[in-house]
Amino acid sequence: MRPLTVLQAVAALAVGVRLARGRDRLPPLAPLGTEAGRISVVIPARDEEGRIGPCLSAVLADPAVAEVLVVDDESRDGTARLAAELGAKVVVGAPLPEGWVGKQWALLQGVEAAGGDIVVTLDADVRPAPGLFGALAAALDGYDLVSAGPRFVCGGIAEQALHASFLATLVYRSGPIGPSSAPAPHRVMANGQCMAFRRTAMLSAGGFGRVRGHMTDDVALARTLAADGWAVGFLDAGGLLEVDMHESAAEVWWEWGRSLPLRDVTGPGRQAADLAAIWLTAALPVLRLAAGRPTRLDLGLLAVRLLLAGALRGSYTRPGPGVLLSPLLDPLTAVRLTQATLRPVRRWRGRSYPRGATYPRDAAPKDAAPRDEAPKDADPGDLVPRTAAPKDAAPGITAPEVTAPEGTSGDRPDRPGRAGRPAPPARSAAR
Repeated sequence: MRPLTVLQAVAALAVGVRLARGRDRLPPLAPLGTEAGRISVVIPARDEEGRIGPCLSAVLADPAVAEVLVVDDESRDGTARLAAELGAKVVVGAPLPEGWVGKQWALLQGVEAAGGDIVVTLDADVRPAPGLFGALAAALDGYDLVSAGPRFVCGGIAEQALHASFLATLVYRSGPIGPSSAPAPHRVMANGQCMAFRRTAMLSAGGFGRVRGHMTDDVALARTLAADGWAVGFLDAGGLLEVDMHESAAEVWWEWGRSLPLRDVTGPGRQAADLAAIWLTAALPVLRLAAGRPTRLDLGLLAVRLLLAGALRGSYTRPGPGVLLSPLLDPLTAVRLTQATLRPVRRWRGRSYPRGATYPRDAAPKDAAPRDEAPKDADPGDLVPRTAAPKDAAPGITAPEVTAPEGTSGDRPDRPGRAGRPAPPARSAAR
């Protein structure tokens, strides 16, 4: 056998093993109610005036949510004003410190200011359905950190085809969403568009500070905490969560193509192996078919890819022909992933970030204080942002010193869990 054929067969075997995990996936999250007042929702926002409205309207209408905090990350538009008008608490973000990526800094400030024992973080472009927050709270009875996979809203055929091609590469590298058994920490996946955790545990672990410089912040956080022993769940919430990430195929190419290589959370050897698997099992069969020279293995891989395209239809709110056509774009997707791996982009939302982020395994120790060197034994509830609101802040916009909800003390002790049971005994905080 030719060396390329041998390599392709090895890659096909690896991908096949990952795809086979889909046979015993966990069921999707189902809508659940929960006791009122348990959940704080934190939304980091920078220049999100044009799309945060539907997200806020849905979250504010959910009775399970005690408060909604929008962390205004130095927006240059009317994000803060709109959020306050809709009824959210607006945390005026402090200036970005050196070494931090904006989202992690905003999330830290929001979690510190939150009053609920459970925190759910959302991106501004998500659209949660009733029952999502109760389902996430229930999932935390079995996990320390939960992230939810949504259904995607994609406008045209080209946008959907390219998006589905990128999505297929994630499945090829990590397997389907909702694995029933925990993967190794270096293979843990997460979706930062929707995450849930217990507030005190996250602050005690110093999670956001430990991934402060990562562009792929969600996977970096999940892998860092999984390496500590946290139980991390990546669960299917397609029936309860939608996200409209991009406006066009060009945005999918540049923006999703920027983050999907997972370059700053994966070591060079695994990056090379993952890229090789994509080229050999997804791109090469299409190229050989176009040249009229497919091998039997190529045809088998194309059949598997078409089956995957059919399965991915459930990942879209309105699946169209673009999903089934997505295998034709796999060579282009492989090019983009290779390009972004070799020349990573560290610019986002008008900010440029220096290189030098470490992989999660090299992150700072979990008791490292994220700022101002707080004592290791400090109560997480005592950590509050130190920036006051500007004198000319719009009405309804609060400084980061958000007070605790009525009926709770300033140090926010752990409160009872669901159905009157005590919350899981700070498994995460002790690790």
